[in-house]
Amino acid sequence: MTTRLTIFTSPKPFTNPHIAVIQRNAIRSWVELGDEVQVILFGEEEGLAEVARELKVTHIPNVKRNSAGTPLLSDMFKSAQEISSAPIFAFVNADILLMRDFFESAIKVNDLCDQYLMVGQRWDLDLTAPIDFVNGWQPKVREQSLKQGVLHKPTGSDYFIFPRGCFTSIPDLAIGRAGWDNWMLYEARRQGWKLIDATQSIHIIHQNHDYSHLPGGQAHYHLPESDENTRQAGGKRHIFLLQDINWRIVDGKIVRPRMTWKRFWREVEIFPFVTLNSEGLGKLFFAIFHPRKAYNEFRKAQNEKGTQE
Repeated sequence: MTTRLTIFTSPKPFTNPHIAVIQRNAIRSWVELGDEVQVILFGEEEGLAEVARELKVTHIPNVKRNSAGTPLLSDMFKSAQEISSAPIFAFVNADILLMRDFFESAIKVNDLCDQYLMVGQRWDLDLTAPIDFVNGWQPKVREQSLKQGVLHKPTGSDYFIFPRGCFTSIPDLAIGRAGWDNWMLYEARRQGWKLIDATQSIHIIHQNHDYSHLPGGQAHYHLPESDENTRQAGGKRHIFLLQDINWRIVDGKIVRPRMTWKRFWREVEIFPFVTLNSEGLGKLFFAIFHPRKAYNEFRKAQNEKGTQE
């Protein structure tokens, strides 16, 4: 059967029992989407090769990494499009459960658009045991997420659906560290692609976990690699959020979001970046809209410069 969608990711090591459970749950849910979906797992983390064989998915052990040993998105995005002949690709974080609406929405949007990036909010849910994928698991887990879970704030995205030909060249951003997902949103707007919010059409579930797999057990926002991601992304002004989408998919139709004064002024603020491709004007507009933040950032930069000298 022809592959219509390729999902790829780079999982964490399967050494932590809870991480192992939720990653198996996630990857298995992708496999359950059917024969038209290919799954590619990048990396040589402990236990990954065994899980790939068990679930009969493609495993690519060699992936470029930064100096800290963290896999780079640039290599994975490039390799996925070289390996697969699918017309649609999706990078998905390895703790995310997907259901049939993910595949159906990807196919629908690809039929309606040539260039796009589809993203959306997630439902956070505590899951600690393997999911029974035999007896109608999707309605059960969906209902559980609605009753016991929480819709995450629109501050980032855990999946990125895009057509072949998009994101063939991206900075050396580190997976699992802050900033890279925000750059994806910025780049879609800068390129003039439709940035589509699929929250109302795609119900994804994030299986909650701690940060014991990261250095010091701290959230990725505080790691030096996150600062490097921001630098690679071109700075803080390129850190976009889900509020910066300019389209939505609702009931199978791609529509403009409702215009509010907040959205209007945000569009004015980012106009130099996404339309004029002007860094200088973009920074000027930011200073006009956020004078206190701009001043504080300037003072901080000057202090750091003085310390280095």
